[in-house]
This record gives sequence, C-alpha cells and structure tokens, in this order.
Amino acid sequence: MVVDGIDPRTGKGIAIDIADGKIAAIRPAENTSALYLSAGLIDLQVNGYRGFDLNNGAVTANILLSLCEEMLSVGVTTWLPTIITASEASILQALSDIARIRAGHRLIAEMVPGIHVEGPSISDKDGPRGAHPLAHVRPPSIAEFDRWQQASGNLVSLLTIAPEHQGSLDYIRALTARGVHVALGHTAATPEEIHAAAKAGAVLSTHLGNGAAAMLPRHPNFIWAQLADDRLTASFIADGWHLPADAFKAMLRAKGMDRAILVSDMVALAGMPPGVYDQPVGGRVEVSPEGRISVAGTPYLAGASLPLSANVVIAVDMAGLRLADTLLLATANPGRFVGGRGRLEVGARADLIRFEWPDGERELYIRETWVHGEKAFCA
Repeated sequence: MVVDGIDPRTGKGIAIDIADGKIAAIRPAENTSALYLSAGLIDLQVNGYRGFDLNNGAVTANILLSLCEEMLSVGVTTWLPTIITASEASILQALSDIARIRAGHRLIAEMVPGIHVEGPSISDKDGPRGAHPLAHVRPPSIAEFDRWQQASGNLVSLLTIAPEHQGSLDYIRALTARGVHVALGHTAATPEEIHAAAKAGAVLSTHLGNGAAAMLPRHPNFIWAQLADDRLTASFIADGWHLPADAFKAMLRAKGMDRAILVSDMVALAGMPPGVYDQPVGGRVEVSPEGRISVAGTPYLAGASLPLSANVVIAVDMAGLRLADTLLLATANPGRFVGGRGRLEVGARADLIRFEWPDGERELYIRETWVHGEKAFCA
C-alpha cells in the first residue's frame, strides 16, 4: 500500500510505502494528494468525549469503541483512557472493564496500549485537587496498585501522583521498577519534593500550570521546579483556556521542544451542545457556546473540551511555532511514553493521518486515518 501527501516538515510531496503494518519506505513524490501527511496523533489523557464517559460507572464496549472511532475522526491513532480519583472498587471496575473489552476487539487493542490513572494520591487541597472528589483522595499504596494491575492485566502504564504524600518516593521507585511511567500533577508539593520525586524516577508533569492553586508564592513554587527539572517532560493543554498564550509560550521555551507534549484532557462534555449539565464528577457544569467547560456560575474550568488536533493548531498560534514542530508535541514526543509510536520513519508503525489546514482555521480537518497500516477512518 502507498499513501502520499504533503510533508509538513518540508512542504514537499512524499509517498510512504506500507508493509506488514509498518512504514517500509519514504520517498519524494510529485503530483501527490494536496493533503498534509503526518504520523497519527497520540493523546495520553482522555477522560471522555461527545457524551462517552470513562468515569461514570461501568465502561461498556459501546463507550470504548465509540471513543476509538471519535478519536480516529480527530486524527488520534493512540490514546490512553484516563481514570481519575475514585474509590478502589470503582477504579478496579473501570480497569477490568477496559481490559476485558480491549482483549476482544482488535481496533481497541491497537489504539489503546495502556491506561492512565490520574490519582487517587493527589493533593487534598482545594485548587490543586481540581474536580477530583476529596472523599477518595488517599496516600499511595503499592498493594492497591498491584490489585489494579491484576484487574487490568498490567495495562496501567501511566500514573499521576502528588509527591507530597508520605511514602510517595518509595511508591515512585516501585512503579518505575515495574516499567510504569510516573507523572506529577494536581500537587501542592514543595520544590524539594518535586526534585526528590524526579530523582526517584518520575518522568512527566501532568498538564503543567493547571491542577494548581490560583495563588502561589512568586518563587519558589512547584511550577518553577518542574520547569527547571530536566528529568521531567511536561504535558500542556493548549486550548487557549487552560493556559494564556504568554504562559504557554514561556513554559514551552523553559522546557524545550524535546521535553514538551500536548494532551487534550478531554472530558465527556467535550463536543457537546451548549448548556448546563449535571455530572457525577464536578456537579453542575456549563458548556459555553464557544465550548468552554466550567463549574456552573463560576469562572473555574471543569474540564477540557477540544480534541488534540485543535490543540495543535492553537499551540501554533499561541507560541508562534511551525506546524511541523507542533506536530512533534502530539506525535513523536508523547510516543516515547507508549513504546516509541508517533514516528514518521522507516520501520515505525504505520499510524498515519492525512488532513487539511485551511488558512485561519483553528482545527485540523482529518480526512483519512490509518492504524497499524490499515485505513480506519475516511471522512
């Protein structure tokens, strides 16, 4: 099979030969499709989308497959279902449901290499805790984590923790030894606790600049510490609401392009019509006509609403980046945390997207998506 298009890196035509689900060759080509051609997007943090919720009780086959299909339509070829702070019974139920459904469906298995558990060992303070329920915040437990892995068949590959909890350093070391990526987030930690966590093996910052108190000391604080620590790659929500353009641009410069990734952090209300909704997590939540999701009657965000493909374009605008460079933040860079996916090179998985980006639009228009060498979506 041959897929052709315009390489965003060069603006020139390329043709990609696919064999056995992998990229067999990449060569210059003339008279190609007028569509851009890129590696598929990789989203490490998806809680839900268009009414499909991963944190509302049982996860069904319809929810998981529908989310895969929705992800394909916005150019995401790899994603991590994200389970947030809840009772152990609820987390175990979600993990076992995802594992069971994934085992019985090839597309889901191809697109979902693991699961992200965000919590429950996060800050118990208002602000950094975000919309996570206080009643279920608890210290880290290796015994509980082992029960998660037993329920999921070792699918938990990314975990977000606040490192100020007692026992967190031993927990981070233990998970790192098991091959699990540990991220820091929803935290009120001191800089010393941040650096100790990175030394213990933490490798990511979850949506840096969000899940934080509204008021912080000018310096030092945990944002500066995470920006300064080169052992941590930072994820950012570049939707124009979670981070102002100046903050995003400065943070990106501080981390460097090699240590930055984009995530959507979409919730179930993302893509839903404007209105006020009652949610199991967050209570009464309002979706504005522009798509901003907030706690009803307040200025506080209650989740993210835009797919990763939109974040890519908004990041271009906010930070003054080239499209090709911003795509790396949503392909190869997050791909390092899911087995090296997201690379447009010979020998890599043939996870590909063809898309349009009309002048002035704040969205990539996905026309075709391939997963492991097979066309899985066509607009």
